[in-house]
Amino acid sequence: MTTLSRRILLGASLALPGIAHAQGFPGRPLRIVVPFPPGGAADITARLVADRMAVLLGQPVVIDNRPGAGGNIAGEAVARSAPDGYTLFLGGATILCANKYLYRGGMPFDGLTDFSHVSRVSVGTTLMVVRADKPWQSFQDLVADAKRRPGQISAGSSGLGTISHLSLAKMMRSAGIEITHVPYRGLAPSLNDLIAGNVDIIFDGIPAIIPHVREGRLRALAVGSQQRVTYVPGIEQTPGMAELLPGSGMDIAFWYCLSGAANTPAPIVAELHRATVAAVRQDNYRERLTPLGFTPVWDESPEALVGFIRSQDAVWRELVDLSGARLD
Repeated sequence: MTTLSRRILLGASLALPGIAHAQGFPGRPLRIVVPFPPGGAADITARLVADRMAVLLGQPVVIDNRPGAGGNIAGEAVARSAPDGYTLFLGGATILCANKYLYRGGMPFDGLTDFSHVSRVSVGTTLMVVRADKPWQSFQDLVADAKRRPGQISAGSSGLGTISHLSLAKMMRSAGIEITHVPYRGLAPSLNDLIAGNVDIIFDGIPAIIPHVREGRLRALAVGSQQRVTYVPGIEQTPGMAELLPGSGMDIAFWYCLSGAANTPAPIVAELHRATVAAVRQDNYRERLTPLGFTPVWDESPEALVGFIRSQDAVWRELVDLSGARLD
């Protein structure tokens, strides 16, 4: 290529704002807005991803926890942010798929059209636990007692319409039992009350719960997925729903993804996708994530993630309908 040809090509590329912007991206720190308090599954996932993306992008990636309204506060903050790739949202199944059925007529954003979706980063399930001093040695013991004493066993959750609430609702319907639901503002307070003996069970994300199982304070009775979660030390033998409630179709799989504001330039989305996929494919990411009950997952393209989110709509609508939850 001649020198003149190179100059023409360079001039043409600089005339395209998206390409010019992408060439200098990122030029400052990025932020991942997390829709739940520190210490839960979303927060842990975000921090693991952020650490690895920072190295790949050459800029710090900071975590901004903004809990509230079932994730809608954080989602709206990102959806209304500048479409420049510097503000990202750790969204997930409940916020992007379930919330529109929970907050009918009151959603501050559209889970598909108000974001530039990048890639999923993890997928996991839920774990049902009781205090170790409770008499229930198995899921079957709990179900039998719940049938003898309808409504007298209590279950804490991270809040109305959260993954813990939806897991509980699906389990109760499938098992034909009635348990009193006690919603909290996040997993941490519900877990604290379980350990204190103020509620009987929780059925929530594995990462924050599993240390208490390994230390003997809590006993695991079931996982929310069809199959056992054999890759997590401490619950390898905990049965899944295919064993406990065969034919129920219960298979809780909740996932997290990274997204920016809608209309983020395609070259920037492509660069974020490249860094995200490279981060979650690292062996040390898998090594840190799997003992917590999550496995890495990524999408081949941003368009593939959009298609996946669309395909999940019916799954989460059914779970919301089963729970009966409606939020304002």
